[in-house]
Amino acid sequence: MNHSHRHQAGSSCLGTMEVKSKFGAEFRRLSLERSKPGKFEEFYRLLQHVHKIPSVDVLVGYEDIHGDLLPINNDDNYHKAVSTANPLLRIFIQKREEADYMIWGRHDKHILQA
Repeated sequence: MNHSHRHQAGSSCLGTMEVKSKFGAEFRRLSLERSKPGKFEEFYRLLQHVHKIPSVDVLVGYEDIHGDLLPINNDDNYHKAVSTANPLLRIFIQKREEADYMIWGRHDKHILQA
């Protein structure tokens, strides 16, 4: 999985996609190569690294084109999320122990707003 923590001008022309992740009140941006996104476990570890939460067990979700929050917990879900990112993949991270399972699959945009 190739990734960069810096925004590159014209990145969509180069086959990269921008990822905006939210954990608590903190947002992070990074870039991934759309054609080589890697595996979910690599992405999960990358999110833990950029948010500086290496030992925290978290749930990862993404906002789909309808504004619903859908889980990313395996390679299939991760690749689906990557394929729907246009131009940005919005990621929402929750501590597993604090997770509100009722929001998954619902249109609750207020939790994802920047």
